[in-house]
Amino acid sequence: MLASTLMLIALLCAGVLIPVPYAEMSPGPTVNTLGEHDGEPVLQVSGHRTYPAAGHLNMTTVRVTSADFRMNLVEAVYGWLAHDTKVVPHDTLYPDGKTEEQSTQENAEEFSQSQESAKVAALKELHIPVTSWVIVSTVIKDSPAEGRLHAGDVIKAVDGTRVKQPSDVAKLVTRHKPGQKVVFTVVPAKEQAAAEKAHRTATKTRDVTITTTGSDDKGAHRAIVGISAGTDHTFPFTIDIKLADVGGPSAGLMFSLGIYDKLTPGSLTGGKFVAGTGTIDDDGTVGPIGGIEMKTVGARAKGAQYFLTPADNCASAAKDTPSGLTLVKVKKIGDALDALKDIREGRTADLPKCTTKG
Repeated sequence: MLASTLMLIALLCAGVLIPVPYAEMSPGPTVNTLGEHDGEPVLQVSGHRTYPAAGHLNMTTVRVTSADFRMNLVEAVYGWLAHDTKVVPHDTLYPDGKTEEQSTQENAEEFSQSQESAKVAALKELHIPVTSWVIVSTVIKDSPAEGRLHAGDVIKAVDGTRVKQPSDVAKLVTRHKPGQKVVFTVVPAKEQAAAEKAHRTATKTRDVTITTTGSDDKGAHRAIVGISAGTDHTFPFTIDIKLADVGGPSAGLMFSLGIYDKLTPGSLTGGKFVAGTGTIDDDGTVGPIGGIEMKTVGARAKGAQYFLTPADNCASAAKDTPSGLTLVKVKKIGDALDALKDIREGRTADLPKCTTKG
């Protein structure tokens, strides 16, 4: 009996003291995009008529342990057994030794981009024109482009060929062999900023010649200059999203729906409590996210009746759906708008529901 007791104590001590390479995810805050957060409206529109909106269109979040948190065996076992937490390999949240600071910065950038895409998707759905152009998003340190191209420069053409979307830049550069020259026609970032401030179109361009180098990543060897291209936009009026301490791209869909609701008469939800998640691109395509099980639990705990779910997350979410929550499958912003119409008009049998098969 004494030996068994001592063995049990030893095992418990080992469980507490031995770290394991895991991290924990749990339901995070959920915020109504139609309401207020920390005393101010989440969505603020100026320069365009807005309308009162009722009900909830809640974005959802996941809370994760920090990069330097070292889980012990007892905590891992408890997390595996608990319904409202999920234990995952540490590298899933912080790959390649990424620090918490690096992860926070990356999440902030993704959150900012998701806000821009949410605005574009909502306005396109409303047939409100948005001016877009391709820009230099980042310049890699010690690359051929460093000091020659700058973040925010507008890329008009590469080797005289007009650039229409970010992917065009890489296609045109990789037509070259490493060591060959490529010519970028750009509007400098400062000129573009001045033009926007003066509400005019920037016309002053300059040609920048850069000698390519060879890629050193795991992909096929190709010519590169050391930049990533992105998209910037000019909106016909101001839309501000006021929400601090949130990162990542997964609120895009709910932001776009909140904007749409603010700019149209009536209520999208009919007063119902709808939550959801999903990335969104400029064309309104809804993409999958991580931590879907935690988000549905958090949404239901706050009172959500319906959860707009990216199609690619449906099978996973449907395996353990919280009681009283209906998972609605969406692939585009248009799907979400159609589903909201069915919800507010009481046609819930018509909703495209998630199943364990997708």
